[in-house]
Amino acid sequence: MTIARTPAPAKVLRTEYQKSVASYWNKEKDPVNLRLGDVDGLYHHHYGVGEVDWSVLEGPEDTRDERIIAEMHRLETAQADVLLDHLGDVKPDDWLLDAGCGRGGSSIMANARFGCHVDGISISEKQVEFANHQADIRGVGDKVRYHFRNMLDTGFETGSRKAIWNNESTMYVDLHELFAEHARQLEFGGRYVTITGCYNDVTGGRSKAVAQIDQHYTCNIHPRSQYFKAMTANDLVPISVVDLTADTIPYWELRAKSSVATGVEKPFLDAYREGSFHYLLIAADRV
Repeated sequence: MTIARTPAPAKVLRTEYQKSVASYWNKEKDPVNLRLGDVDGLYHHHYGVGEVDWSVLEGPEDTRDERIIAEMHRLETAQADVLLDHLGDVKPDDWLLDAGCGRGGSSIMANARFGCHVDGISISEKQVEFANHQADIRGVGDKVRYHFRNMLDTGFETGSRKAIWNNESTMYVDLHELFAEHARQLEFGGRYVTITGCYNDVTGGRSKAVAQIDQHYTCNIHPRSQYFKAMTANDLVPISVVDLTADTIPYWELRAKSSVATGVEKPFLDAYREGSFHYLLIAADRV
């Protein structure tokens, strides 16, 4: 099946908030993203999961930081693998969408695993430029391309996607608008997957720690229940929910000991440990 990569809507940034988010990511050159990506050329914009190899703290002091960086990158790549594990039966001629693609690491991993076509979208023109360069370097630019587009109105064809994912990018948009657009683009039976932090509305509103995370990233973390309400309202039926909270805490403990710590490590660890914040994977089918 051939799907044309349709022209983008004329106006990508539609609100002052979207402009501010785009400006933040256009200027961002955080070593916690760039140095980790330099390990193997897969640049992610998400966190990690899995057991930490704490032996990286041992050994020669002059290479300690290099070992920590490599271990953090291993954990963030493992997180992307967990997401890809839930995309279902993807074939080489299928088309996928990476919504809020960052610098593109997960899209390249999806193509490497499935041989499929992937379009990544971001409202950061700098991220799009960077990601396309990485795809070209790897020789996969014919199947993996990145676009300056808005995930709430991509311009891609209705029913054109076998699978769509958001990896830590849903906190920048209204969930009902997002899932309506995803449902439009997914084929019947197509799969949607998100990994996201969400606040625990059983314990009340945003905790102080969650509010500090919002402020750090200029985002708006949603309550856990809102994901399920917005999905069911837009013909997306959850089939798998995985609580990754315990699996991500070791990553944050290691990151707090690294040279690329940003100061947001304590709010994350406090929020996870007190139970006010959860790290979830949700997979849903388009019905």
